[in-house]
Amino acid sequence: MANNHYDAIVVGSGISGGWAAKELAEKGLKVLMLERGRNIEHIKDYTNAFYEAWDYPHRGIATEQMRQENPILAREYTLNEMTAGMWATHKDHPYTEVKRFDWFRGYHVGGRSLLWGRQSYRWNAEDFTANQREGVAVDWPIRYDDLAPWYDYVEKFAGIAGTKEGLDVLPDGQFLPPVPLNIVEKDVAKRIEKAFKGTRHMIHSRTANITQPMPEQNRVGCQYRNKCWLGCPFGGYFSTQSSTLPAAMSTGNLTVRPFSIVTQVLYDKNTKRARGVEVLDAETNQTYEYTSKIVFVNASSLNSTWILMNSATDIWEGGLGSSSGELGHNVMDHHLSVGASGEVEGYDDKYYSGRRPCGFYIPRFRNWGGEKRDYLRGFGYQGSASRGNWQNNVAELGFGADLKQALTEPGGWSIGMTGFGEILPNHLNKVTLDKTKKDKWGLPVLSMDAELQENEVRMRKDMMQDAMDILTAAGVKNVHGWNNDSPIGKGIHEMGTARMGRDPRSSVLNAFNQVWDAPNVFVTDGACMTSASCVNPSLTYMALTARAASYAVEELKKGNL
Repeated sequence: MANNHYDAIVVGSGISGGWAAKELAEKGLKVLMLERGRNIEHIKDYTNAFYEAWDYPHRGIATEQMRQENPILAREYTLNEMTAGMWATHKDHPYTEVKRFDWFRGYHVGGRSLLWGRQSYRWNAEDFTANQREGVAVDWPIRYDDLAPWYDYVEKFAGIAGTKEGLDVLPDGQFLPPVPLNIVEKDVAKRIEKAFKGTRHMIHSRTANITQPMPEQNRVGCQYRNKCWLGCPFGGYFSTQSSTLPAAMSTGNLTVRPFSIVTQVLYDKNTKRARGVEVLDAETNQTYEYTSKIVFVNASSLNSTWILMNSATDIWEGGLGSSSGELGHNVMDHHLSVGASGEVEGYDDKYYSGRRPCGFYIPRFRNWGGEKRDYLRGFGYQGSASRGNWQNNVAELGFGADLKQALTEPGGWSIGMTGFGEILPNHLNKVTLDKTKKDKWGLPVLSMDAELQENEVRMRKDMMQDAMDILTAAGVKNVHGWNNDSPIGKGIHEMGTARMGRDPRSSVLNAFNQVWDAPNVFVTDGACMTSASCVNPSLTYMALTARAASYAVEELKKGNL
């Protein structure tokens, strides 16, 4: 049993883990970052980054053998030759589905920061008060003003392209120039503004693709290749590899250990603090202990909760942070696969150059400004217009498109959009440990018992009809809508299960993301979320992580941790 001591341990190397490592290392702490999967080095290990469809044996699409061997990944766009090996397989990393749950994980250095959709939006002020106002779950222990300066901070470093719109529902941020709308999107946006008298807006997507060089990070900028999910040699989008990891490594204070499965946080019942973590080496099956003053658990939402559930079970049967009875509960995501599309006439002499990494965004307008529906909260839309498959510019829908689509002559213009709806926190939506099923390393797996509730089902009717109405009002022809199945997990925005709150009796974490039962343990990934909003959550994880890291260092200096 080897013992190694650091000032801080960061569990996980994805978006929030990368930020934790950067912030703690830059503040002078000796940091150990633990990643359960393999290492991926920036640029060198982006093996498919310059491949085209014809460079793959089966032109990039999933083979029947791949589908049979990866039934979970085969449910969605995640399974294809281009990203083979980037998504965790169900064979090695199984889980139990009491109800269908599409869980897509990236186990490697960088995690899903190499695979994410890059849509980056701030929450609005009402997102932080809605629970209290509507009597849902528990109140957030923070407000927008607490996070606003940290949004500023992370936006400037990550590089977010977008436009300032002056909308309360979608606060402005620190933006680089936007990825342009094409001519059809610009004209449709004007028609929407006129038809709905300024109550609905089609704006540029706000995306973590840089539109100007960031030489201080050795990032050249987006090349409009639309190959983001293969790793970007140009540093065109924010990822751990392109941004936070180089910054952390440059301090000389960070050690990265891949193939390190954290099996538990080690808890000292006398000091009521964590003393470190236990690690199972994924290659040798040897067990190690690493000790530290603070631990940041950023293994991604459900894995972070899995770690807590496996920790301090001699003190709490349900694990570290379970004293409130809320650990593992309140699973959230965004529900999607509902929207509309149609054809746009009159632009057959117009085209565009390059492959944009994104399209347009329509911010939430339901249950806003005094309007009331028969459900709570709301939704936004992501979409694009193109001569071909409009889905190509929606990161959650687009990769793995048929080769034939890329080779055909330009057809007519189409425009479409898919809704992203808020899922309410609900105690019934939960994950638990299934100790009867083991993974490749003999560890218990998670059991998923979560589904859309009535509020989300009612919302989806508006999500489809409103999309059809918007496009029709903008003069789009042959509009059709759809409302397909959207199990929790499909949005790849899993949240909750270790929520923040004001009271240790009803929450797992406090206002600075500290576990109530072990204040030197911080959880700042999606597990901490008290509600979900309807916008993509990663920017909020970044801000929460930077804020918590700053607080942790100050508390260390004061001797409180």
